[in-house]
Amino acid sequence: MTDQKTSGSCCGGGSCGSGTTADVQGIGVTTVYKVSGMTCGHCESSVSEEISALGGVTAVQAVAKTGEVTVTSAAPLDEEAVRAAVDEAGYELVGHA
Repeated sequence: MTDQKTSGSCCGGGSCGSGTTADVQGIGVTTVYKVSGMTCGHCESSVSEEISALGGVTAVQAVAKTGEVTVTSAAPLDEEAVRAAVDEAGYELVGHA
């Protein structure tokens, strides 16, 4: 987990990567969340890593350009747990897409 808190980009507005997928797509519940503050691949990785650590999560794909994070899990996730994971990464969960 990181202690990084950002009010925008973790890279100062630069680009340091592309879309990130964690784990392998599986069968389950897919939920799309809106997250504010992601601007680059490093941001996507940070959010994906924190959400991937939640129990039952089988895949995460964060896209900075759209601010969308697609999460596949074995069962519906507790939104407060997702919010806490996004907060831990240094970003803000805005809601569902």
